[in-house]
Amino acid sequence: MTEEAAWAALLAELDRWAEAGRRLELWLRDDDATVPSDQLDRLVALAERFAVPVLLASIPMLAQEALARRLETAPLLRPCQHGSWHRNHAPAGEKKSEFGLHRPLPDILAEIAIGQQRLRQLFGDAVLPVFVPPWNRIHPDVAAELPGLGFAGLSCFRNFGLGPASGPRLVNTDLDLIDWHHGRVGRQPADLLAEMVGLLAENQAKPEPGQPFGLLLHHHDHDSTTWSFLTNLLSRLSGHAAVAFSGPDTLFGATTYSAMGLD
Repeated sequence: MTEEAAWAALLAELDRWAEAGRRLELWLRDDDATVPSDQLDRLVALAERFAVPVLLASIPMLAQEALARRLETAPLLRPCQHGSWHRNHAPAGEKKSEFGLHRPLPDILAEIAIGQQRLRQLFGDAVLPVFVPPWNRIHPDVAAELPGLGFAGLSCFRNFGLGPASGPRLVNTDLDLIDWHHGRVGRQPADLLAEMVGLLAENQAKPEPGQPFGLLLHHHDHDSTTWSFLTNLLSRLSGHAAVAFSGPDTLFGATTYSAMGLD
């Protein structure tokens, strides 16, 4: 399928959503923020151009004061907690994870709390009570403890689910724009579009009238292919009857720790 045919297929699927009275809440999450950069400035410009908020997952123990200063003039980028150190604690042979049960649970929670305090010192009231685990992995037993630490939301990747003990409000991302296995490069637009159409067709069969659909970004790793696709996607979907650009405040139901009465 050519790229233009893939774009036509996406728009046709969204037209079916509109005809059925369904609405897609498109939202953006960007991971691994630590410092200001030209790439971050490009993300800011894109958010402002399309008036779309971005959940900016920042690594607490690596984030610098300069990032906090930059975000003071970028209100559409909403910082939240991205793990602690972004360190892998899984043994060799297992998938990477900072928050599996590879350490005692009290130690894990203490580390999360230290990172939370660090981000609140950096960003003040701007930081959102949302937790994003590195590599999109967190043991359900750890997730269940997050509300007790003051987290209103959790965001991982497609198909991650909470355990029987539940946890904070879960809103996953659905489409990763980066090809991590072939040089951390942008995935080809036709492949991304075909995957998105397939996911939307699956959602169309569900009874819920509206579905959030999250794009997973990593601005540090974006190449020209990634930036071009993201800009083109937001441009083509802006104003479509079935699409609404949404933000983390709406999706997670809490704006700040202060708003939750946790200060």
